[in-house]
Amino acid sequence: MAITNVDLGERSYPIFIEPASLNQKDKLAPYIHGNQAMIVTNETIAPLYLDALQAALPFTADVVILPDGEAYKDLEHFNQILTALIEKRHSRKTTLIALGGGVVGDMTGFAAAAYQRGVNFIQVPTTLLSQVDSSVGGKTGVNHPLGKNMIGAFKQPQAVLIDPHVFRTLPERELSAGMAEVIKYGLIYDADFFAWLEANAAKMMALDLDACIYAIQRACEIKAEVVAKDETEQGIRAWLNLGHTFGHAIEAHMGYGQWLHGEAVAAGTMQALDLSKRLGWIDQTVIDRTQALFEICKLPVKPPAMTRDEFLKYMAVDKKVIDGTLRLVLLEQLGKATVTADFSAAQLNATLDETIA
Repeated sequence: MAITNVDLGERSYPIFIEPASLNQKDKLAPYIHGNQAMIVTNETIAPLYLDALQAALPFTADVVILPDGEAYKDLEHFNQILTALIEKRHSRKTTLIALGGGVVGDMTGFAAAAYQRGVNFIQVPTTLLSQVDSSVGGKTGVNHPLGKNMIGAFKQPQAVLIDPHVFRTLPERELSAGMAEVIKYGLIYDADFFAWLEANAAKMMALDLDACIYAIQRACEIKAEVVAKDETEQGIRAWLNLGHTFGHAIEAHMGYGQWLHGEAVAAGTMQALDLSKRLGWIDQTVIDRTQALFEICKLPVKPPAMTRDEFLKYMAVDKKVIDGTLRLVLLEQLGKATVTADFSAAQLNATLDETIA
């Protein structure tokens, strides 16, 4: 078993990475406060893992089952969680448990932040993407038709329980989407990890358990270190958004769920690297290596058919726009990112024109 801790003082919490841990009764009990709990999951995950999670809890929890997909990550379905909590008379001592991917985790965490001004919650992520990214760090929220994750709160969980055995039921497309976020950590923070992924990504796609566990652990270690330094994204934590401003534009334009988040991030990362090269920070070798790695993982390396103006419209409402100025996460070198507005409109337009399919 691998254990990584997110060091946030009194709000620190563990990340457990262990095969079959979803079935272990002693794992979550210490993090459930009081005698109430509510599991939030979706229609895909509930038939697979809900019974196992219920059996692992010290008492039977209430359940909310949401429809599956990014299209339902909105205020309407967020309100279903709050309504269930009120109808079942949950108190401030309740614990919410997110059983699912990033959509379920984000919505459950936001509900935990909002219900009675804050209750405890636990993350049990069931996709690679949620295990290495969204379940760690406390970013929660829902989408708005005009922008992704524009409504939310920072809310740290009490614990994160990662069971790599869930990959047995994970569609290959979802596995690929998670690899986009794994590769991101190598690009922005750890060039050695990037090189390890070049040698081992094919093993991960074949569900080699040792390779998957190592990659999850290293990604979580990096995320935990970054979050400990910058919990509310005032500085280095923004590095984690490499490719995301471009990617969020793709998701918003296509309609949430048409492109998976990781697919949009992969295409967006290639656009960010193109702009990084135009600024003279990286050379074509970094772009070629990244494209090859994305292709091993069956990820898109170009966005869908969109116009430059469509990209710019959605990028203008990104959370990294401050005082009307668009800032982007770009790559200074392999293993080091930066947040910058130091690019011209002409350079950004050239990147968009070059990379649009």
